[in-house]
Amino acid sequence: MEANSQPPTAENYAADISSIREAQLRISPFIHKTPVFSSETINAIAGRKLFFKCECFQKGGAFKFRGACNAIFSLDDVQAAKGVVTHSSGNHAAALSLAAKLRGIPAYIVIPKNAPKCKVENVVRYGGQVIWSEPTIRSREDTATRVLQETGAILVHPYNDGRVISGQGTISLELLEQAPQIDTIIVPISGGGLISGVALAAKSINPAIQVLAAEPRGANDAAQSKAAGRIITLPETNTIADGLRAFLGDLTWPIVRDLVDDVITVEDKEIIEAMRLCYEILKVAVEPSGAIGLAAVLSDDFRNNPVWKDCSNIGIVLSGGNVDLGALWYSFTK
Repeated sequence: MEANSQPPTAENYAADISSIREAQLRISPFIHKTPVFSSETINAIAGRKLFFKCECFQKGGAFKFRGACNAIFSLDDVQAAKGVVTHSSGNHAAALSLAAKLRGIPAYIVIPKNAPKCKVENVVRYGGQVIWSEPTIRSREDTATRVLQETGAILVHPYNDGRVISGQGTISLELLEQAPQIDTIIVPISGGGLISGVALAAKSINPAIQVLAAEPRGANDAAQSKAAGRIITLPETNTIADGLRAFLGDLTWPIVRDLVDDVITVEDKEIIEAMRLCYEILKVAVEPSGAIGLAAVLSDDFRNNPVWKDCSNIGIVLSGGNVDLGALWYSFTK
């Protein structure tokens, strides 16, 4: 699939390069400008030069703080006073809680009962008010609607929100400044907020750049959606990558449809192996969702596809590092 020859136009999508640059100015006092790591050892394994954008070092431990921060600091004082609501299984929940704390407003966080313990603890640590839901999208959305009605707060969707997409797009602005030689960016995909922002910014800066999505085979709705030309949802998902179980939204899908060049799917065992390399070689703690970009680069589907043979300088977004290490620590005490 050929890269788009023209940068995306503003009127087509929920965000654009202008809103992303505005987001960068808005959130720069609050976020970390995360580092870019590289490893000659991993480059040799991959047969390409890899540049790891370490969003696992972002405040809250994940890229989500960018979008949450932009959404909250976009609100006027009257809107902000009543607080914000979201439904999230983890990183967005923590990010919104922290951003709300910085602005001094309430954050009502609807969390499914099966969310990872470490991510729930982050929400509590940052002052978010936890409201439990059943572990289904329907229950999450219904509970969030009830909280909205009761509080009058503003909904900040985890990904299907132009303010959130714009905030996530600031990753591309930093990455392409830190490593301008990059010809390809590989990004995890779930609801599509991260890759939408990254693709909009990257292709506005360099229309020839390739933007690829990485997705677990057990939650491959984005790959199916790209193949079908419409949003596909799955009756269930089955993957270790708990942050990649959501489905595309009506704001993210058009961007994914038009600007994401392909979707690479990988097995959970490949994700685990990529996590191991990040820990052992990069010395970086990443969660499964964060390691999937490296898993994609090392996969046979990517290595053996002639379409990608000229992708020689690849940016990989390590999207988060909130992995529950309880089992590991427990094993040391046995």
